[in-house]
Amino acid sequence: MSEASLHRRIRAEISERILSGAWPPGHRVPAEHELMAEYGCSRMTVNKALAPLAEQGLIVRRRKAGSFVARPRIHSVVLDIPDIAAEVSTRGEPYGYELLSRTVRIATAQEAAELGLDGPAQVLALRCLHRASGRPFALEERLINLDAAPEAADADFAATPPGGWLLGHVPWTEAEHRISAANVQKPVAATLGIAPTAACLVLERRTWRGDDRITHVRLTFPGEAYDLVARFAPRGEAA
Repeated sequence: MSEASLHRRIRAEISERILSGAWPPGHRVPAEHELMAEYGCSRMTVNKALAPLAEQGLIVRRRKAGSFVARPRIHSVVLDIPDIAAEVSTRGEPYGYELLSRTVRIATAQEAAELGLDGPAQVLALRCLHRASGRPFALEERLINLDAAPEAADADFAATPPGGWLLGHVPWTEAEHRISAANVQKPVAATLGIAPTAACLVLERRTWRGDDRITHVRLTFPGEAYDLVARFAPRGEAA
């Protein structure tokens, strides 16, 4: 078997063991030298097998400790799509907004995937800065699918934040949120006026209108500027 075929086989067999539950979260994946001996291959072949598994989030590779089956992240549901201007005003702070860049172009492969599209599409790419009391509150990086919302191409986003405009002009039927903590890259940290090591909250959201993919947005908040609060009750009868 060729090296190219072998690393795919190793990856497939490890993936099957993880997804079947044979290797539960936290299980130690055989060390590189153990996999080399088991499959009679080189270290490079083993690395080619393990690297995509780490990118997919199936395993975690730790220096000197080895590789382990990743523990699934907890996904939390956010039921509403916030309007940042309204949120800042609700806090009793003056709201500010600045359009940093606006570009109409064909989406890259990564951007098409973020939007949930199967192929290339024309998008409006926006970068915006939201302020509260003059301080950076959130960096917004947004893609709008112009095939689904062509009217966005003529909107004046220098005057109107895109989130509020979309809520008022493009009805949505479904949304997906992903929330994480991150240390952002230096250009983003500079825009937000924070140290590169400062913790940030990142909220990514996709919205649909029926089968149409409308928008993907990444909102980055300085950690001390934003929190998420959810109030809920147990399912079934109340205690």
